Parts: sequence; structure tokens; C-alpha cells
Amino acid sequence: MKQLITIFCFVVAMLFMQQQAFAQPKNGFSYRASWYNYVNPNPDWSNWTDVYESSSGSGVELAYNRLIQSNTYLVVPVKFGLASYPKKSGGLGSKQVLLGNLDALLQYSIFKYGSAVNPLIHLGVGTTWDLNRHNWDFNIPVGLGLQIRMAENVYITAQSQYRFSIESRNGWHHSAGFNIYFGESGPKDRDKDGVTDNLDKCPDVPGLPSLMGCPDRDADGIGDADDKCPDVPGVAALAGCPDKDGDGITDADDACPDEKGVAAFNGCPDTDNDGIADKNDKCPKEAGPESNQGCPIRDRDGDGIEDKNDLCPSDKGPAATKGCPDRDGDLVADKDDACPDLKGSAALKGCPDKDGDGVIDPEDRCPDKAGPASNKGCPEIKKEDKAKVELAVKAVQFETGKDILLESSKKILDDVAGVLVKYPEYSLTISGHTDNVGDDKMNQVLSERRAKTVFDYLAAKGVTATRMTSAGYGETKPIADNSTKAGRDTNRRVEFDLFIK
Repeated sequence: MKQLITIFCFVVAMLFMQQQAFAQPKNGFSYRASWYNYVNPNPDWSNWTDVYESSSGSGVELAYNRLIQSNTYLVVPVKFGLASYPKKSGGLGSKQVLLGNLDALLQYSIFKYGSAVNPLIHLGVGTTWDLNRHNWDFNIPVGLGLQIRMAENVYITAQSQYRFSIESRNGWHHSAGFNIYFGESGPKDRDKDGVTDNLDKCPDVPGLPSLMGCPDRDADGIGDADDKCPDVPGVAALAGCPDKDGDGITDADDACPDEKGVAAFNGCPDTDNDGIADKNDKCPKEAGPESNQGCPIRDRDGDGIEDKNDLCPSDKGPAATKGCPDRDGDLVADKDDACPDLKGSAALKGCPDKDGDGVIDPEDRCPDKAGPASNKGCPEIKKEDKAKVELAVKAVQFETGKDILLESSKKILDDVAGVLVKYPEYSLTISGHTDNVGDDKMNQVLSERRAKTVFDYLAAKGVTATRMTSAGYGETKPIADNSTKAGRDTNRRVEFDLFIK
């Protein structure tokens, strides 16, 4: 009993020992001696003699093992052996038959490959042949096992298996023997970082695949072995050391680590590139000699005005504009001149106003005639001239249902033509309208033709055609009630709209 307890304690201790990791082989070969029970498929479990001693079957087992995924093998065992069957008709003694088994099992290891002691479970399908009687039986084998490592790829193994039979010939198979594995499934990975040793530049230290298995403590993408600052994220150009201002000088060597500078001044800036560091330059944004503490000497543009008094020190200009250029000579510096190529007045930001109406020439539609800004610098039409145009809206008439002007309307249009000739800066829009009597489409066509008749008449009287447009709107824009004669008379009209483009 003491020996059994000692063996048990040894096995438990081995299970909890930390084991060396081995690469899992692809293939394996098993040899086991086997004992099995087909004589009593349904034994009396209360009688252990009935369970185990009633069967005298034994044989050998050869198996091929193939790794299909981690800790799982496909096992194909072949067994041959002799089994005893009771003689028929109650005769004494028994007869022996030759049995064969061919199975396909999935075998799973509880612990990682390489453990000193490793429990196994398996499940699969199989067949049993009675080679004497030439018949066979389909089985479902289920079992448990245990393997103990003797060397890196050599194991002693024992297992028990129960086989469920479609012919109610269930029975136990017990076996013991050894397994030999060979053909590793892949290269080893000693540091378990996912990079195999044959590719791992740091095979004994866990690292990153992107760095060929080498570590990167500060996660800056530069392996610790090549990183001069392995605990502080940095840049590859500086061997992994930081450079906050990005000037190519490591922070440890940078006299101005928060300002981008140059190596000549230990990382401090020289904004004006005059060879004097900004911290020692009284004019850090303007280049100047050291003799003048970095400030420019008097007159860079050579216009006779010292830089300190020159509003445009880099562009030559007269004293009247404090050293700034004035192309049009109107005493308004180009930088402040809204019309730098047209001589104007300071009051109008350097722009001209030939007609003196307060509207600068570039915006004045009538630069040679004075007019208010509300009229785009053009003169307003006199009241008596406006009246002639307004009369035309009411008085221009046509023959009924036609686009032929009445003689009385021609005199009125002559006056409108005179107004347009008098005010050449104005353009004219002519709009024809009808009442709602008659067909809609016919009214639309009639309004267009009447507007065009007026257009042609005015053009014949000397009004430039490009100053005029005509359009018809039929009965769509009434200005009076079409249910009365007076309203319909009012709606039958030609409108004139004078405007400045």
C-alpha cells in the first residue's frame, strides 16, 4: 500500500511541475499490447470476476498518429488478437477466433505536448472483423488514457476503451505500450513571441513580429538593441531618441528642445538666417549683422529711407508714402491703393472719379457723367422723360387680336425712342401682356409678337438692338380684374423697364 501511495504522489507532483516546452511533432507511431472483452458484452458490474476474468481476448495494436491541430491527433490503430467464445448448446470449454480491428480516432491531450504526465481522451469510429467467420461489426470507441514522457519524443502509454457495438457486442479494450513521435510541426519558438527561432533575431527574449522577434520597450518601432533611448519613444533617424521639435537634434543635446532650430546653435532657431541665434538677436525676424546685434542696417531697399522708418523696407518707394511703392504717383501707397494703376485721390483710396460724382471710375457705369451711387454713377432720367415712358405703358395699342400698331401708338413710341437715344447708358426690357379672353396659347403667342413689334419699331428709330430685350407673358401677369371691361383693357398692355446694367 505504501508503494502505491508513493507512486500516486509522484504522479501528482509531475502533473504540476513546470515542463520544458517542445515543438509538437507532426507524426507518431504507437505499439501496445491489448486485452479485450467480447465474451461478456453485458457483464454483471457487481461481480468483478464476471467483468474482467470471463474474457480471455488479447492481442497487439499498431497505430499511426497525425497532428491535425494543437494537442489533437488523428490516430489510426490496427489491432489483431485472439478472443474466446463459449461453445454453443451449453457445451463445456470455449473456442478461439482471430479478431481484427481498424479504427479512426480523434485523440486530445489535456496538457501541452512535452508534459511529463499527460492525460488523454479519444473518440472515433471503428470496425471489428471475425476472421474465422468472415463477418464484421461497426463500433464507436470511447476511451481515456495516460502517457508518461521518457525522453523528448518517447512516451509510455496506457489506455482503456469502451466500444459501443451495433450488434450489442459492447466490450472493453485495455492496452499498454509506448508512443514514438517524429517530424516536428514547425520551427521552435523558445521565447513564445510568435516568431520562430529560425526567423527570430532575439530568440531568447519575447519581442514583436514587426521587429523580427526583438523587444521594443518604448513602442517606437525601433528594437531595444538598436535604440539609444530604449525607454523613451523616439525616431529612427536619431537611433530611437526623442526630438520634440523635429529639428534633427535629440532632446538631450538640444539647447532649445521645444523650438525647431539648427545644429550650429545646438538646436536653437535662427528665424532670419542671419547667423545669430534668436535668443541673442534683437531683431530675430529681420536679418542683420552681428555688429548691429542682428538688426538690419538702415536702408535695405536703397530708397533713402531708413528701415526703422520705412513702412515697406524691402520695396523702394518715395518719402511721401513712407518708403512704399506708388506706381500711379497719386501719393497713395500701392498697398493701400484700391486702384494702384490709376491715379486717384486719397479720399477714394487712390481711385479716380472723372465726373466727380463720388463713384469711382471702375464702378461708375457713366464715368463721364455725374450721377448718384444709387444709380451706379449715371444721371437719373428726368421726370418729363419718365412720363413719356410711363405713358407708353398705358397708351400703346394694337389692332384687335393682331400685332399691328395703331397709328396713334407710333407717336408715343417715337417719344420712347427719343428718351433711349438721350440716355444711352440705359437698357430696356419690353414685356407684352393680354387679358384672359380667348385661348391661352394664342394669347401667349400674341403677347410675344406685340412685344417684338415694339422692339423692331424702336430699333428702326435708332435704338441699338443690343440695349433691348422683348418677351411675352400672355395672360399670366394681370394687374387688374379680368371680369370687367376696364380691367381687361388695363391688362392688355406693353410694359417698358429702363435699367442700367
